[in-house]
Amino acid sequence: MQGNRQPRVRSGNQLHPAPAMKPAGRGAWAHSRAALDRLEKLLRCSRCNIFGLRPVDYADSKNMKSLLLLPEKESSSTSHCSVVNTSQRRDGPLALIGSGLSSEQQKMLSELATILKAKKCAEFDNTVTHVIVPGDTVQSTVKCMLGILSGCWILKFEWVKACLQSEEYEQEEKYEIPEGPQKSRLNREQLLPKLFDGCYFYFGGTFKHHPKDNLIKLVTAGGGQILIRKPKPDSDVTQTVNTVAYHAKPDSDQRFCTQYIIYEDLSNHRPERVRQGKVWMAPSSWFIDCVMSFELLPLDN
Repeated sequence: MQGNRQPRVRSGNQLHPAPAMKPAGRGAWAHSRAALDRLEKLLRCSRCNIFGLRPVDYADSKNMKSLLLLPEKESSSTSHCSVVNTSQRRDGPLALIGSGLSSEQQKMLSELATILKAKKCAEFDNTVTHVIVPGDTVQSTVKCMLGILSGCWILKFEWVKACLQSEEYEQEEKYEIPEGPQKSRLNREQLLPKLFDGCYFYFGGTFKHHPKDNLIKLVTAGGGQILIRKPKPDSDVTQTVNTVAYHAKPDSDQRFCTQYIIYEDLSNHRPERVRQGKVWMAPSSWFIDCVMSFELLPLDN
């Protein structure tokens, strides 16, 4: 190595100087342990590739496989990823948006934004961190569904009241809507792929209950891809697509399907049923239910 230039190693998309090597001896084991911990953290935080394989699937030794398969509560690196992300969300700028709130509730939300020095959004964008709903259940509004797919906090309005009463920031866990919204938030904090990662959607016909433009927004927010042309089930090109849906359960129908033809099931017109290889047809209600539950639900036979 010429001059004072230090060797560099790649981590993610950035280059960082490699740590100076210590001579073998009393500190050698500690240096190796630190390097291994760093490697574990990077691998545990990585996503699956386009073939649905995880870092553990490429591990050569039993020791490395056992290390990567440690439960989250035993893995310091995994919990570190989650804690850092949560801290960033809470310490960073807050952006609040209401969904389905009354005019009085919207006024109280504005008061809270002033107290917390937060941004109050009229429309959903990528800065939103908290979506506030009036009741105890999740709503199928576009704002709420975008919030779920983006991993935002989906909170009961009781959180707003609690913050106004104490005039300070209250922790969200007690007021979080459970199941789908919570699963999505944890998914984001663990740096895992979005719900529709590896999925392709074609929207055929007209959509009244949820306009097509809104459905396309949901696909994009969920990490999916839009198909301009209707996929042909008998096409060799279609059937040889190697991508898999990250969130598909190993024992579910979605394990075999990545391309969906979505139709409006509230319409009187029912298209011819398609279920062949990689291409399946599904009603728009199935798509909405997947968003609300943050799960690729099985399709009826």
